[in-house]
Amino acid sequence: MDLTRLFFTFFQIGLFSIGGGYAIIPSIQEQVVERAGWISEKMFTDIITISQMTPGPLAVNTSTFVGLQIAGIAGAVTATVGCIISGAVLSLLLYRFFQKHHGSACIFEILNGLKSASLGLIISAAATIVLLAFWGDASPASLARADLRAVLIFAAVFLIMRTRRCNPVILMTVSGIAGAILYL
Repeated sequence: MDLTRLFFTFFQIGLFSIGGGYAIIPSIQEQVVERAGWISEKMFTDIITISQMTPGPLAVNTSTFVGLQIAGIAGAVTATVGCIISGAVLSLLLYRFFQKHHGSACIFEILNGLKSASLGLIISAAATIVLLAFWGDASPASLARADLRAVLIFAAVFLIMRTRRCNPVILMTVSGIAGAILYL
């Protein structure tokens, strides 16, 4: 694995992903699953799941786990640095810019447009996660192909979350155990 290519792939992801967190998931998926073919969609779904459960920002965790899967420890460090360096530099530059133009109505409207774009990316990420969880790929051929076990676990956890005050860690643990039982 060429670490330089890995670095620049994640540098590009970090540079052009507006919204961070869930908004970055479609960008990472497009680059590492669809374009480069470094990992499968199933592996990507597993990485997203693990990234959500581990402490830290989702984009950083996802980059780290993808890099680890692709090229070991060196890949994890390379992908993580590539993803965060552009955002850090861009944040510093934008901070200086907004300090200088904080009263501009034009800048205010641009930020409103960026908020809308971020919302669209988050919705896209949510749809991708649901499609991968229920159908195993990002393009379901029919509703009949849905993984009923995954749908049942999701529906049960969703119902419990909406009707009872339950600790999310307990819900994740119970749903993980249910998944282990149903998929063994």
